[in-house]
Amino acid sequence: MKRQLGYRWFVLAIFFIFMLLHQSDKLLIGPLTTPIMETFGINEIQMGWIFSGALLLGGILYPIWGYLFDRYNRARLLALASAIWGSTTWLSAIAPTFGTFLATRATTGIDDSSYPGLFSLISDYFGPKMRGKIYGLLELTQPLGYLVGLIAATLLAGLIGWRNIFFITGALGIVLALVIFVAVREPPRGQSEPEMENLESIGAHRFDKNIALGLFRKRSLLLLFAQGFVGVFPWNVITYWFFRYLETERGYDSNSIIYVMAPAIIVMSAGYVVGGAIGDFFFRRTPRGRILTALGGVLMGAILLFITLNVPYENQGLFGVMMILAALFIPFAAPNVVSTVYDITLPEVRSTTLSIQYLMESIGAFTAPALAGFIAFNSSLETAILSICLTAWFLGTIFLSFTAYLVPKDIHTLRVEMQARAQAERTS
Repeated sequence: MKRQLGYRWFVLAIFFIFMLLHQSDKLLIGPLTTPIMETFGINEIQMGWIFSGALLLGGILYPIWGYLFDRYNRARLLALASAIWGSTTWLSAIAPTFGTFLATRATTGIDDSSYPGLFSLISDYFGPKMRGKIYGLLELTQPLGYLVGLIAATLLAGLIGWRNIFFITGALGIVLALVIFVAVREPPRGQSEPEMENLESIGAHRFDKNIALGLFRKRSLLLLFAQGFVGVFPWNVITYWFFRYLETERGYDSNSIIYVMAPAIIVMSAGYVVGGAIGDFFFRRTPRGRILTALGGVLMGAILLFITLNVPYENQGLFGVMMILAALFIPFAAPNVVSTVYDITLPEVRSTTLSIQYLMESIGAFTAPALAGFIAFNSSLETAILSICLTAWFLGTIFLSFTAYLVPKDIHTLRVEMQARAQAERTS
């Protein structure tokens, strides 16, 4: 079967833009924390619940989206998700009170559950040997989106207000919904697996309840689910509270924050691609390669962030350098975990599997901002960030270590099943 190599990069570009703008909209609330708190007259605990509301709703909807993506046309569902993004962002922009803003901001989590379908669709355009780099490229939209949001919030909030910024990002969601609906085609599931090369056609495989239930018998997958729960604590605490930490505890003004954060975010963006590429490199040599790369990133990120937050407040230069070093390693795990999930699951349940992974991450993500707000209210943001991040990374190293031991067997099982399917296609 001949794949349209140029078209797959076009699809990747569309979804890169989608994720970049979606992450910008989603993460804008971090840099806009202070003006939003001032508008509604709320404290850190109440703001923590605003952060967590969308994460909670998105987490609840992950299994539903996962099933729908494995059962129906993924491209059409992604267009719908983009339209929901735009509409719910507009609703949060017009909310008049804290209660309505809390409710409408929570609805923006509905479309956040769409990423398993996006990654599943992309997996049918790019094979296992390069998925780490591809997913790293897509996941760098998180820090880049945060940077875009940071710049937009800093430059525009004082000029047009935080509500109008949300009106702009919501409009972009509607536009992208139309682009995805018109331009993205649904590929055959499993077409990029190496066993399916040179096949004229591929049989349709859809969601199977028994296969899905069998996922919970894969010990390596269960460990990845556990790692996902704790692994998102650092990212969410840093995303939603680090801007305010620099403002209120380190005494940075808006311009200084950009000078400190922008280089770190750019390097973090590179870390997703570098981590994915390193994972691909070692995966071609050992089935444990991706997990070992993720494990190394977690350990280095923990050590460097601890050193960074203990730099004296007056030494802004050293603080900025250590921030950059920590930022390089923190994202190493993300593309390698997603790639490993797909290394051990069949194409027709990949959206469901990743939705469970993201459900576990959402439970952690929902808990993290509110917990950090509680600790900060009773102590300090520095204490909150350090205690939560270091505890999460310690547990993550344990889960990843056991995963590295178990994963080769599950990878071998998938490859045997794909070989059997390819043989059945050739003889049918």
